[in-house]
Amino acid sequence: MATAQSVQLERKKFFADPIMITMIGVLLVFLSLFILYPLLMVLIDSFFSEGKLTLAVFKRILSLKRFQTAFSNTLVLGFITGIFSTAIGLLFAYVEVYVKLRSKVLSTLFRLVSMLPIVSPPFVLSLSMIMLFGRSGIITRSVLHIYDSNVYGLKGIAIVQIMTFFPVCYLMLRGLLKNIDPSLEEAARDMGASRFKVFSSVTLPLMLPGLGNAFLVTFIESVADFANPMLIGGSYDTLATTIYLQVTGAYDATGAAAMSVVLLSLTVVLFLIQKYYLEAKTAATLSGKASRQRMLIEDNSVRYPLALICGLASAFVLLMYIMVPIGALFTLWGRDYHLTFKWFNYMFRTSGLKAFKDSFVLSIIAAPLTAFLSMVISYLVVKKKFRSKGFIEFISMLAMAVPGTVLGIGYIRGYANGLFRSGVMSSLYGTGLILIIVFIVRSLPTGTRSGISALRQIDKSIEESAYDMGAGSGRVFMTVTLPLIRDSFFSGLVTAFVRSITAISAIILLVTPQYLLITCQINEQAEKGSYGIACAYATVLIIITYGAVLLMNTLIKYLGTSRPVKYK
Repeated sequence: MATAQSVQLERKKFFADPIMITMIGVLLVFLSLFILYPLLMVLIDSFFSEGKLTLAVFKRILSLKRFQTAFSNTLVLGFITGIFSTAIGLLFAYVEVYVKLRSKVLSTLFRLVSMLPIVSPPFVLSLSMIMLFGRSGIITRSVLHIYDSNVYGLKGIAIVQIMTFFPVCYLMLRGLLKNIDPSLEEAARDMGASRFKVFSSVTLPLMLPGLGNAFLVTFIESVADFANPMLIGGSYDTLATTIYLQVTGAYDATGAAAMSVVLLSLTVVLFLIQKYYLEAKTAATLSGKASRQRMLIEDNSVRYPLALICGLASAFVLLMYIMVPIGALFTLWGRDYHLTFKWFNYMFRTSGLKAFKDSFVLSIIAAPLTAFLSMVISYLVVKKKFRSKGFIEFISMLAMAVPGTVLGIGYIRGYANGLFRSGVMSSLYGTGLILIIVFIVRSLPTGTRSGISALRQIDKSIEESAYDMGAGSGRVFMTVTLPLIRDSFFSGLVTAFVRSITAISAIILLVTPQYLLITCQINEQAEKGSYGIACAYATVLIIITYGAVLLMNTLIKYLGTSRPVKYK
């Protein structure tokens, strides 16, 4: 009886809060219009023809040799990328957590390399691979005198994706390894087990769900990747590039929609397994805080080989990134290596200034909106109880599993010739607003996950005391909750900006001549073989993204919850 009364009282209190009801209503409308609706239109195009439910489009697409090849290529690429990215990420994480590195330079180098691909444009490494190992590559042609080198295809895409995605695995596995109780491993050591036996019989079994989680995350990223296969894939078609070419080359929108459904089904199934099975199993496997400090490995027979492997991998990644600004300074790649600023001058004389202005303005508008929406969703999911909470959490996280090209197809179908044939919504297509919305949708899952993690660490009594003093939910959120999670807010803000300004797969089908975006310019110049101009664009873009990260670190240092307090 008391429980029923408390539930009824909680519900009455909830409906008496207009700000909360408004926030939930706005989120439901936003998520339905800009995530569910575009995907629904893709499904309708795939299953309906002339007002009738049919599988004719799927039968036509599944019989295409090009689609069958692209599908198998996508799976092969995903498995290769997932396995090797997880293995390299595990190696880096193990060295950092278990091995005593006496050189601070190596530790700093490993951390730098692990961060580089995360905050850089997605196709920078493809540019570097072409310039280093292509037919006019500085290593293949100028050093090794190989004139028929072919870096395009599966091997090129796989190397680039592995170097791009292994830091994601490293960050996931590093936290997992740190949370393993050292006493479990030391007990096995005390019983006479070798280090390899301890790793294979104790550490590895505890990590298996986490390894599976890292593999699936990387697999999803790989099969959804558009930029790298487009730039360095050559004749090796993947589903993402095939969908794009089906629209822009074959002008087959319904066929592209059917292909999108296949790709979307693959990524969503993997996302559901990763989120609702492996994540929960990983959390249950951990043994909590370490009871004592871990004894780091000091044996030279272990330290030196592992440090050497990580050092070589780090040096290779650094070389790839260094080649981008160098490529922008050479007169003619593969022929004339005299230094020049002509590519930067050409870039700014033509469309460079407009591209940077458009990209910066659209991203700077999208970033705070994304960060705020992420914190609102996190607050509702963690702190409130209402019927549509599960729906809001699932749909906001679902955007993580939707490949960019699929989302682009959905927005074209939904807002160019969908249900909204008149009115405000019908005029969205081709505007800067729709690009901002796409940026928000693509970055929302990352900010939401960060916000949920931060909010779960805040004791509910802190907010309840504000409610007891008569504050409404809006005031509590703005004056109590948000200040306590401002580190996550700043992190989400900068992450949204970086993801927006470096995005390409979701917006390449939506951008119009009215807006020039940096990533589209890089892709266009690289496809034409103008690597000097592409590198000039990429160099400035990298400077912008790293400037944003430095700004985030400064904000967290001086304005975050962990800032140092001066006592008088």
